[in-house]
Amino acid sequence: MIKLENEIEITIKPDNPNPFLRDHFTSVGTEYTADTDTLKVIGEIPKDLNGMYVRNGHNQVHEPMGVYHAFDGDGMLHAVHFEDGKATYRNRFVRTIGFLAEQAAGKSLWPGMLEPHLGHHRGWGSIGAMKDNAGTDVICHGGKLLATMSQCSEANRVDPFTLEPLLPDPWNMTISEHQGICSHFKVDNDTGELMFFNFSERPPYLHYGVIDKHNQLAHYEPIELPGIRWPHDLGVTKNYSILHDLPFIFDPELLAKGERKVTFFDQMPARFGVIPRHGTNADVKWFEGKPCFILHLSNCYEKGDEVIMEGCITLNPRKPAVGKQDHDAIQKMRKQFDKRETGYRMHRWVFNLKTGQTREEFLDDEVTEFPVVNNDYVGKPYRYSYNTLFDFDRDWWMSGVKKFDLLTGETQRYEYGKGRAGSECQVALRDNAKDEDDAYVITLVTDMNENHSECLILDAKDIGRGPIARIMLPHRIPIGAHACWVEADRMSGERGA
Repeated sequence: MIKLENEIEITIKPDNPNPFLRDHFTSVGTEYTADTDTLKVIGEIPKDLNGMYVRNGHNQVHEPMGVYHAFDGDGMLHAVHFEDGKATYRNRFVRTIGFLAEQAAGKSLWPGMLEPHLGHHRGWGSIGAMKDNAGTDVICHGGKLLATMSQCSEANRVDPFTLEPLLPDPWNMTISEHQGICSHFKVDNDTGELMFFNFSERPPYLHYGVIDKHNQLAHYEPIELPGIRWPHDLGVTKNYSILHDLPFIFDPELLAKGERKVTFFDQMPARFGVIPRHGTNADVKWFEGKPCFILHLSNCYEKGDEVIMEGCITLNPRKPAVGKQDHDAIQKMRKQFDKRETGYRMHRWVFNLKTGQTREEFLDDEVTEFPVVNNDYVGKPYRYSYNTLFDFDRDWWMSGVKKFDLLTGETQRYEYGKGRAGSECQVALRDNAKDEDDAYVITLVTDMNENHSECLILDAKDIGRGPIARIMLPHRIPIGAHACWVEADRMSGERGA
């Protein structure tokens, strides 16, 4: 069965020169439901693969207001539900209030993150001027998908089976006054708790919170920072969370004049706040590290008196200024996404809770990003991280996946092939799995040679041998952002709830 559910008109001008609206970023307006009784499958879908892979992504509908940034587009979810050797694909726009308002108007009503001064309506993001596009991240909690954007937004709840929008949770109102919830919140599968943060341009600049397994706001705490920050990720262990205060900030002198220029202060140490999961601002222990910026962590865990954090670090971050844009705006944005320029690599930080000291080291020399781990090992000692590889000659081109064995130092890799770009991978445990990598690695790949997209399933123990199965999707989809894996027993609620 292949059913065209909806077709949304894309009004972007054909001659718009922005490279993040063309080629492998080209938007689609079609929403499908399709299953493998009709979709072509090369190979065989494993019968012990049960659950759902969901990928979010920015899929701009209307001609943008001002300079379009790659994080501005309307959120679209692509979900592949696996059950007993078969699969069903669905894709739907995240129908935020902003999306619905622009559908009614037939045009863009909000600017993006680069030119907030063009806005005329109350909005989201730390500056409070963006449309809630809900296009960056997606995670399942309490039996519902939660789609958000990196600049903080409403907590957009979506049904995991149908991808239809649901009413907001009561706790959404509590956190909305502080710009909502930011991408890269984390779920502890053992407790069912969700840890999150948000940030804004108003003191205290950062809030940290916990939603319990019954989907109730269990903890919400303001965190003192010395100024405005744009953190991107959050670390969690079994007993702690790790907050980021990094020296890639608005230049304070220019900010006093009303100019928002994000600047890397390479003589200012990075700070990491280790807070007990239900701790207060007074409980935060701050650790210093080398000046850096971090987009995404792989995992964090505890070992004796130490909290260990691992993820991808850059010592050369890039981001365009926020405000009136000049003729170099697109080139500056390309540098932001140029992994050869920023050089993100796997890194380890060790925070000693007894001495207050930090140790850190690089774990690999190759540029990788978007690290992911098995959901059941989030916050625990683990062995494997699956990171994205890049083609440096194309914008935001995820060329393959690299598996790190952090115990032995060995690695494996699988590259998608010329003209083929992937998405963030996810790790799906087999039914009755015995080992951490007794699992499958799943991703979506867009093939620009053939103008189609497909879902790949790799053996997590041996990704190098290539796909076990390839499921051909009913259309070509644009490159996206983050993804999640939802175990079959968590699609209706957290374990034990």
